[in-house]
Amino acid sequence: MIAFHFPPLVGSSGIQRTLRFAQNLPAFGWRPVILAPTAGAYESADPASIAQIPEGCDVVRVPCLDAGRHLAIAGKYPGFLALPDRWASWSWLASSIGARACRHYGANALWSTFPIATAHRIGDRLATRTGLPWMADFRDPMVQDGYPSHPPRRQAFESIESACALHSSRMVFVSPSAQATYRTRYPNLPEDHFELIENGYDESVFVAAGDITPPPRAGRKLVILHSGIVYPSERDPTALMTALGRLKRAGSLRADEVVFRFRAPVHGELIMDLARQHSADDLVEVAPPVPYQQAVAEMMAADALMAMQADNCNEQIPAKVYEYVRAGRPILGLADPVGDTGKMLARLQRGPVVALESASDIEAALPGFIRRLSHQEADEFSFSRDDSHSRLNRTRLLAASLDRMIDAPSRTRLP
Repeated sequence: MIAFHFPPLVGSSGIQRTLRFAQNLPAFGWRPVILAPTAGAYESADPASIAQIPEGCDVVRVPCLDAGRHLAIAGKYPGFLALPDRWASWSWLASSIGARACRHYGANALWSTFPIATAHRIGDRLATRTGLPWMADFRDPMVQDGYPSHPPRRQAFESIESACALHSSRMVFVSPSAQATYRTRYPNLPEDHFELIENGYDESVFVAAGDITPPPRAGRKLVILHSGIVYPSERDPTALMTALGRLKRAGSLRADEVVFRFRAPVHGELIMDLARQHSADDLVEVAPPVPYQQAVAEMMAADALMAMQADNCNEQIPAKVYEYVRAGRPILGLADPVGDTGKMLARLQRGPVVALESASDIEAALPGFIRRLSHQEADEFSFSRDDSHSRLNRTRLLAASLDRMIDAPSRTRLP
């Protein structure tokens, strides 16, 4: 399993997909071995997080440099050293080290995961070198309209994506629209070349957090929580802050009644700058990172959760949304209603779903949602649980796909 996002890296929800697959695959007859970069590749690392790696899961580390930190002089470095990404050096030794690991462990299959494109480059090289069937996992679509915008990087992405289609045995996607897009993009490949295995939640973390519900309403503010990164483009908070400012001036929102908390958003300064611009900073709180289990407990204790996804990501569903599903709280959906995230949130029926880019729609939706939260007891917001979204169930699907992949006869790829 070739994955950049893996402990001791901290700060990326992408860790959870690989980590939980590695944790659960042995129950379905597969022993995972991880091929990951050395810890120095990570800007933020926590040696203690190594304890999250499941017992019996071996990790093979390959030397890797971050071009932006290790190869720069006066903040600049040759562009070719960062193609397809800043961790391109990870691939320099990965073919030889990975091939030895495949022989040592008697590997039956290869799996690599994007959005670090170098992981798929390594997957392609190892598939060619070892002859093993290869599954290419896309947590995000790779080449999109306008992305990557930098021509050399886009060319590198296109080359790697084409290699995935030509040489892999399976391409796996986490959202229905992404799967459909790739089926259209590569129409000569058979239907079963494209599979859907969505993200999910880890039940053990929620069980460990305990049976948590929001505290009594009397004498406290409502907490509407966004947990995780707020990207300046893909989760642009501008329209939300505009709406909060308007509602505050109209007397529809009061700082002593509700707070919008952003837990570990990374771009906290951007959020607070926008809040101040719209005189809504007393309605907004930026909070520091906390351990994963504590973050899950906070989700379960919030009065409501907030999902944010811009319309330039309509083929994606944030992994955090599945944790929101398990947390069992109302959800304010700030996402394009026709995108995959918006459609999923609408099916859940846990709160309004309006476009993240529309300040007027957010302004119209918020007062009624907050009234519901204010005037109803917490136990009236109970929702049925859907275990199909668990990481265990997603791993069951992955194992079944791996079983089919290694049993399938070889077939001719695209010319």
